[in-house]
Amino acid sequence: MDPEKNLDIVHSDQPIDSSAAAAAHLANQEDHEQTRMQAIKQNPWAFAWCMFAVWLTLLVSFENQASGIVIGIPQFRKDFGSFVDGNYVLSAPWQAAFSGGPVASTAIGALTAGFFADLIGRKKTIIAVLALSFGSVSMEVVSTTNPLFFAGKLVNGLAVGVLAAVCPTYVGEVTPLALRGLFTCLIALAYTIGPFTAALILNSTGTVDSRWAYRAVFCAQYGFSGIAALFVFFMPESPWWLCSKGRDEKAIRSLTRLGYNKDGTGAKRLAVIKLTLEQVRKETEGATYLECFRKSNLRRTIISIAPLSIQALSGVIFIAGYSTYYAQLAGFSTQTSFQLFVGLQVVSVTGNVVSWTLIDRVGRRNLTLWGLAFLTIILMLAGGTATAGSVPSIKACLGFMIIYGFFYNMTIGSTAYTILTENATSRLRVKTIAIGVALQNTWYTMLSLVLPYLFNPNKANLGAKIAFIFGGLSVPCLVYIYFYQPETTGRSYEELDELYIKKVPAREFKTFITEAETQGQEESKRAHA
Repeated sequence: MDPEKNLDIVHSDQPIDSSAAAAAHLANQEDHEQTRMQAIKQNPWAFAWCMFAVWLTLLVSFENQASGIVIGIPQFRKDFGSFVDGNYVLSAPWQAAFSGGPVASTAIGALTAGFFADLIGRKKTIIAVLALSFGSVSMEVVSTTNPLFFAGKLVNGLAVGVLAAVCPTYVGEVTPLALRGLFTCLIALAYTIGPFTAALILNSTGTVDSRWAYRAVFCAQYGFSGIAALFVFFMPESPWWLCSKGRDEKAIRSLTRLGYNKDGTGAKRLAVIKLTLEQVRKETEGATYLECFRKSNLRRTIISIAPLSIQALSGVIFIAGYSTYYAQLAGFSTQTSFQLFVGLQVVSVTGNVVSWTLIDRVGRRNLTLWGLAFLTIILMLAGGTATAGSVPSIKACLGFMIIYGFFYNMTIGSTAYTILTENATSRLRVKTIAIGVALQNTWYTMLSLVLPYLFNPNKANLGAKIAFIFGGLSVPCLVYIYFYQPETTGRSYEELDELYIKKVPAREFKTFITEAETQGQEESKRAHA
């Protein structure tokens, strides 16, 4: 029997009283005064469960990468391709299907997540998709035909699409303010560790003359899912979701399990949640997908989701998915090309680790803007060296791809998830994140379908000259970030709601003094008087 069964008492529709509002403002000020280490020491369970959400994101990143890199395995091309001009080649239609199909289903899964995560909660949604993932991975492992393998990838795409939307939502709702930048960067880290793990496996098995050259990659997904399944049933539900459903006692219980159980911290945290939800209730009445595009919310939706689309338009799908294949076409051995891919993942992880400090010190906007500017230059240089066609120039091009991996993950590769999570309206967070993930994967789907025809030797044969295309697409993205991306570093959700409701210009976000700040400082003075 569920011990919380009798606790579904609705309180959240009632206006928040002055004492609760004062407690919320005091808690908001205390959040601003916390350092990272203090936040970890005071909220160890919140830290731990956010790390669990990051672990779940590994399933997404691993599956996303596995679709692309298996094309670089000779045995995979032999089993699922055809013999052309002395080599086994995967036909462009199937190559596009294996790459684009799962990305398209990921977009559909993300949009589905917005509905189910708000209907049944974050925890139950995660449990359901983990079960779905186990089944789809099994289809990938046992497949010997193109249609069955494609079906497994398609179903797994649905599962990881849901996780791609729900995990950042959970992190955004559970993590303390001082740790929000760090944890959203850790979500980006998960998107580098997944490919890194896949690269290590391929480096060991990619040259094996059997189906296990690529099956080993898919079997590894059982490990990620299995560990997640061991802990998911103990996962506290999001107190934000519980409070939005009027289940205040359950929300308090969830906050207690997350570590807010000393000196009335749970009650103050609940007051913050209720006050924030109350402030945006009129702006987001109904909490449907259409509400994200209502005039009052449209600006927040665009600002939240734009950096994810910019990730896709700045060429990461090409660098991550085609570097191994390009190295092989350029004459490098299969073993050497896999080692180069491992090197790319090492520098990518390193770049993300560097972002942990920069995300709060430099700021979201500056790190995104200057990072994308540098990536644009790298893409143009990579395209230029690829045009030369000589062995030294091809090696230089591969070097630029590795440099790209470092700076991408240090900048927009990390900041996009931070911007997505903290700019979304509280009551529409999971739906806004779902739209962002779905739109990004829509871009990835289109690119996955087009790139084989642009890249492959038997088609347009552009090779790494494709970098020019992504360099060109990055320019208008730079213009957008410069004029429209606000700085949100150090802002609580209550403050961000106020900034958007008051229609503060993007350039003034950093310096604008909110009423929430002023009231928080006043309550702090009274508490210490």
